[in-house]
Amino acid sequence: MPYRADMPRIGLDDVHRFAVPSDPALRPDGGAVAYTLTTTDREADENRAEVWLAAPEAEPRRLAGGSAPRWSPDGRTLAFLRPVDGRPQLHLLPMDGGEPYALTRAPLGAGPARWSPDGTRIAYAGPAGPEPDPNAPVVTDRLGYKADGAGLLRGVTTHLFVVDVASGESAQVTEGDFHAGEPSWSPDGTRLAFAADLDADRDLRPGGAAYTVPVSGGEPERLTGPELLCGGVWWLGERLVAAALKGGPVGHVRLYELGPGGAAEIETGLDRNVMTGHPGYPGASPALLGDDLVFCARDGGCTHLYRIPGGELATKIVPEEVSVAGASTAAGRVAYVAATPHSAGEIYLLEPGEPAARRLTAHALGDLDLYVPQRRTFTAPDGTLIEGFVWRDESAATPGPLLLDVHGGPHNAWAPVLDGFRVYRQILAARGWTVLAINPRASDGYGESFYTAAVGAWGLADTQDFLAAVDALVAEGIADPGRLAVTGYSYGGYMTCWLTGTTDRFRAAVAGGAVTDLTSMSGTSDMGLALKEHECPGDLAAQSPLTHVGRVTAPTLLLHGESDDRCPIGQSEQWFAALRERRVPVTLVRYPGASHLFQGGGRPSHRHDYNDRMIAWLEQWVGGPES
Repeated sequence: MPYRADMPRIGLDDVHRFAVPSDPALRPDGGAVAYTLTTTDREADENRAEVWLAAPEAEPRRLAGGSAPRWSPDGRTLAFLRPVDGRPQLHLLPMDGGEPYALTRAPLGAGPARWSPDGTRIAYAGPAGPEPDPNAPVVTDRLGYKADGAGLLRGVTTHLFVVDVASGESAQVTEGDFHAGEPSWSPDGTRLAFAADLDADRDLRPGGAAYTVPVSGGEPERLTGPELLCGGVWWLGERLVAAALKGGPVGHVRLYELGPGGAAEIETGLDRNVMTGHPGYPGASPALLGDDLVFCARDGGCTHLYRIPGGELATKIVPEEVSVAGASTAAGRVAYVAATPHSAGEIYLLEPGEPAARRLTAHALGDLDLYVPQRRTFTAPDGTLIEGFVWRDESAATPGPLLLDVHGGPHNAWAPVLDGFRVYRQILAARGWTVLAINPRASDGYGESFYTAAVGAWGLADTQDFLAAVDALVAEGIADPGRLAVTGYSYGGYMTCWLTGTTDRFRAAVAGGAVTDLTSMSGTSDMGLALKEHECPGDLAAQSPLTHVGRVTAPTLLLHGESDDRCPIGQSEQWFAALRERRVPVTLVRYPGASHLFQGGGRPSHRHDYNDRMIAWLEQWVGGPES
């Protein structure tokens, strides 16, 4: 993309300027969309969430500080979350006038609202249990006693509550030593559906089933068998729909309709993974558009919206290069939030009979000239086609320095959209670098066989995919083979360490949230057992970068959150100590209070620092285009 002299390129300080919408909620009449807008308060070093309203032919406007807006069935009241004394509480905003007021006073806080069909009650999933004592000993006789982002759980579990809208009186619906998922109301308002794992040995094997429970409380009724690992369940009109994995925890999520005869898979005609939306994994809960089922699935790195008309297979609603991270339906319309190559996210509205959706917001940094990535396909030595994306200035001198960027998961995927955290791609491209982001085997969006192709073979099956893509850009004269660098986060940090320990191709490395020793990881991560038994079964040492650390010569920068329970900081500590003992240039940066997902949702100063240190490290050890 040629440089536009009238517009500057993105800079490090622009990390603080991003405004990213999420969680759209379409008003029942389809005329307006409430959503959460997340911005940065640089002075306070905080992320700020506000509830906004967008509508056709109107400027978007701020409604209140808070998040997770949900409309009442009559569209006259908006429920949302706002902190009170540091705990999220449900608030109500009368849309015909008046100030928002707190509805709940939950001791440990509330969760996003789910209105009853008649609008008189709200259900939510929220923390339950005694007030945790941070100084008390933590005693456990099972795994699952901690969770990334929450830390040590100290006996707190997630359960379902129902609050009366008129009185504010609240009642706990479920109880026990398990975590209940988000609730969904039955059409007659008498029961709640939710997903949970109630099995006695749930800490020793992955599980989850669909349940319903009377709103008045009682014993949950299980609706699905052990063959399905259910992650969510929703009443869509009279239909009860679940999202689940079949047969094991590594594979594609599919949709099932639950009824008296059991669970019947909903035929989509897609060999693609259903995305219901989780931190770091865009998507949305399934919904009804008239009589049609609407859901998200990933295809070629992008998360798309699909619909299934009666008796037909799924078709894309939004075919463009976008990544959908939230959707809502009402009155025959679809509202969704999507990132594009030019924006980290906007709100769109698709109306009946219209060929294209209407953009309702303009939160993009429109005063900047951005590089748009080029979608590329490479061929691995075994003939497998591997997709990737390239950020570069076409006027840059060649051959030049190249950064290989590896995603996490390993079942995530890069998309050709603007990423508000990874501004280093844009900055490096402006400084003459080529940034190559590869979706190797194990990535989502390319079919289930591709998705599971690296199970038990991390580093063994996937290395060829990365090196083949790098070799292709070297052969094209774009990349200088003497000025290659590698970076990645989580599994990407694993692969960064693996590649520098098994090849001598890279002059510098930046590993974030790294995994270096699968043996210690399996006993210290909040998902360690699942990793050991289902992602990396077999010889853990053979799949561990630490086995090969003696071969590393690349100067390495390690970036890690102090409170990371997914990939504990000891993983980077081991790598740091091993490199330092061998006199390999290495720096370890520890981010206080930061969990595994801090690079996207943590302190703004940490996001800025992460990008700044990466760029400085690469320029120090690899140099610029003229080095």
